[in-house]
Amino acid sequence: MTTHSRTRLPQNQRDLVRLLICGSVDDGKSTLLGRLLFDTQQIATDTLAALERDSKVHGTTGGGFDPALVTDGLRAEREQGITIDVAYRYFASGGRTFIIADTPGHAQYTRNMATGASTADLAILLIDARRGVVEQTRRHSFVASLLGIRHVIVAVNKMDLVGFDERVFQKIVMEYEASAARLQITDLRFIPLSALHGDNVVHFSDRMPWYTGGTLLHTLDSVHVASDRNMIDLRFPVQYVLRPSSEYRGYCGTIASGILRAGDTVSVLPSGAVSTVAAVEAFGCALPEAFPPMAVTVRLTDEIDVSRGDMIVHRQNVPACRNTFDAMIIWMDEEELVPGKQYVFRHTTRFVTGTVDVVRYRVDMDTFGKKQAATLAMNDIGRCSVMLTQPIACDAYEHNRATGAFVVIDRITNRTVAAGMIVERHVDPTPVQGAVQDSALCPEHSRVSPRERMKRLRQQPATVLLTGLSGAGKSTIAYALEERLFRMGYTSMVLDGENMRLGLTQDLGFDERSRQENVRRTMEVARLLNDAGILCICALVAPSERMRSTARERIGADRFFVVHVDAPLDVCQRRHRKGLYAAVDEGKLRNVPGKTSSYEVPASPDLCIATHELSPDECVDRIVLMLTNRGILLT
Repeated sequence: MTTHSRTRLPQNQRDLVRLLICGSVDDGKSTLLGRLLFDTQQIATDTLAALERDSKVHGTTGGGFDPALVTDGLRAEREQGITIDVAYRYFASGGRTFIIADTPGHAQYTRNMATGASTADLAILLIDARRGVVEQTRRHSFVASLLGIRHVIVAVNKMDLVGFDERVFQKIVMEYEASAARLQITDLRFIPLSALHGDNVVHFSDRMPWYTGGTLLHTLDSVHVASDRNMIDLRFPVQYVLRPSSEYRGYCGTIASGILRAGDTVSVLPSGAVSTVAAVEAFGCALPEAFPPMAVTVRLTDEIDVSRGDMIVHRQNVPACRNTFDAMIIWMDEEELVPGKQYVFRHTTRFVTGTVDVVRYRVDMDTFGKKQAATLAMNDIGRCSVMLTQPIACDAYEHNRATGAFVVIDRITNRTVAAGMIVERHVDPTPVQGAVQDSALCPEHSRVSPRERMKRLRQQPATVLLTGLSGAGKSTIAYALEERLFRMGYTSMVLDGENMRLGLTQDLGFDERSRQENVRRTMEVARLLNDAGILCICALVAPSERMRSTARERIGADRFFVVHVDAPLDVCQRRHRKGLYAAVDEGKLRNVPGKTSSYEVPASPDLCIATHELSPDECVDRIVLMLTNRGILLT
């Protein structure tokens, strides 16, 4: 085998990456990790001597050095030659430090694998070259995708047992790509190797000259994971209130996402209280800024009520506060899920009681399709409707792994029974029917990447919701904004509420439920336009916070902006020339927000424009400036 030199950076300059090693039983996970540590000379001399002695007693290599014993620390593991519990190890390469989770491969230990995957940035999925893709391969791939791991290295192990045959490797590659086509894995790489003998692990193998890619170690060093972290949406769950004296009040916790600086205007959820950050501190020293996963103390300029379980966020970037949502749940307990039973839900630092209201479906690990189910058994994964007794400030898991995840605890035994990931889009609250048809449905994905669209159109896709009373000027501003963006060379489209009512939503009325459905359908169209790279401008009354929260969930918080088009009711009545308000006064119309039904003013809009004080051009100026500052319009 040939070697390649690596420059080792100082400890404080290395990136920290959380790595998961998974796969079916006996695929060689522990052997691979042991080989990495051995070939990079990160095993102490006395430990190595002890491992050589143990290899003769517990090893599986006929008395030779067995790398698997480096991580198989439990006596039962060594006797059986398998991994039972999640083993965490530290490993340093030339430019990175890794926290590695070596997870068990047996089906009954899927819950352990999910535990290791919950914080991982990158996964190594092992496949035995002799067996190819098996059920556990698909199961672990699904769990990794579900838990937000976007970088997966498929290591086809034991190539020495198939004569280092390229055809075997290529067959497995095609089989796995077909199996994983429906998963959200954006970065997929394949490496043929022999963990036992070290081929293509740290050193290049001379026995597979047909493979021209990098070694496993080189790939681990080069995978770009920094951009996966959410640096936009500030989420700071308060873990502890620090009061060393009557003159000092600090709020301690770990930043889950976003960047926090002194002087930032923030909101405290769920109360909604607003204040300014006086200082961000760590170890008694003020910091210019803090970002995930830093543990810091935050001091505010105002004396407001903040306690454990509250969340500090930027004033103009507030997550949804809700007590009902859909979630993908991994059930981990031997006792089945009981729909309607009271459990404790831990979300960030907050504990809330609630129930799993209904199981919508269970995922079939053979096809990744949906199967109708009344409950979930141990290691089952399914989509469920959750109802809590108190609202939580949460995001969809795909946008924020910290605030989109929760664990479920049994109130009697205090056991952790499940892990959940909040799903972005809402569905009809009826259980899945016709599982055969549902299992045949899956989303199709464009071959044009979002990055390619961004470069072509010079813009990030986004949806701007103009909300306000009828007559406030939403449509006027929407079309003026569309024209301005067109003159500037950007691509946008208006979805006007009245036009939608004349076509796609003409079957709907004006009661609250119909208005909610009107917003949902409009946002589905907006989401498709965003997926195509287009800026979407929606002019809708959307009179309630619930409707606007639903819109945000469907589009995604990172590309959704609420603009409150504000004008007094008397001004709106004078402007509206289509007789809407006159018809209300004559008793011909009901359910008109601001007149005969309520209009909830947005609690935290991204922008508020007073159309009775500003001209349409001035309103458009402010929206364009907001989109530019938020990085939507690229120069």
